[in-house]
Amino acid sequence: MTSLKIATFNVNGIRARLPHLLRWLEREQPDIACLQELKAVSEGFPILDIRAAGYDAIWHGQRSWNGVAILTKGATPVEIRRALPGDPDDDHSRYVEAEVGDLIVGCLYLPNGNPQPGPKFDYKLRWFERLIAHGAELYASGRPVVLAGDYNVVPTDFDIYNPRSWLKDALLQPESRECYRRLLAQGWTDALRKLYPEERIYTFWDYFRQSWQRNAGLRIDHLLLNAEAAARLLAAGVDRWVRDQEKPSDHAPTWVTLDAETSAKTARKRAGTQARTAAPAPT
Repeated sequence: MTSLKIATFNVNGIRARLPHLLRWLEREQPDIACLQELKAVSEGFPILDIRAAGYDAIWHGQRSWNGVAILTKGATPVEIRRALPGDPDDDHSRYVEAEVGDLIVGCLYLPNGNPQPGPKFDYKLRWFERLIAHGAELYASGRPVVLAGDYNVVPTDFDIYNPRSWLKDALLQPESRECYRRLLAQGWTDALRKLYPEERIYTFWDYFRQSWQRNAGLRIDHLLLNAEAAARLLAAGVDRWVRDQEKPSDHAPTWVTLDAETSAKTARKRAGTQARTAAPAPT
């Protein structure tokens, strides 16, 4: 069975973490990698290093913070959009979307929202509303869709080592969690939780208080699948070893594998249906 590995990784500065990123790409060989928090202008994206590693890419950078990218191996990403619809005045580089073969991949870096309450939290909720609206369109597209990224939301208390010290954080607020639930209610499958409903799995460990050493983590990096993508879900996991490197990102890459053969069959079936629909009626 041919599979497709899709990963999301908040690199927390692509220039500072480039050796870690390249080592991870070489060892784990994801077919598609969604990156967040590049913290570099578009002109500063290390595309030559990425290509030398065997990957093509599209990206949208921003000085000092934000920035998202989609890397692909063995396929060319075709950019659909580089901003989340709904607010033409929003200049944050937080979303990029592409076709990769039969898939639609959305890479997102949802606002952190701290401190809350305040304008940053209000912006987080407005951005989330735009994601929910766009997510509904993507879900109903008829194509397999993966929405991957740093959602900056801890869905439940089961997704954090201890919620007590985070009660005032924007990641755990009822409004943030309700937005995530509303997104899932469209039908999206939270891949990690689907396959591991009773396991504590974390994707982020703070730099402070020896969080990594104590495994005091949070699950905030998510890969959501629409029905067409969820039907071919094979596996999911977290590459924890990346977080154990010297001067790492505070996130670890999180991934899913999908049955690529099913995807290809679906694409051929769709192409055949379109051809029959377009053909003139016999006379």
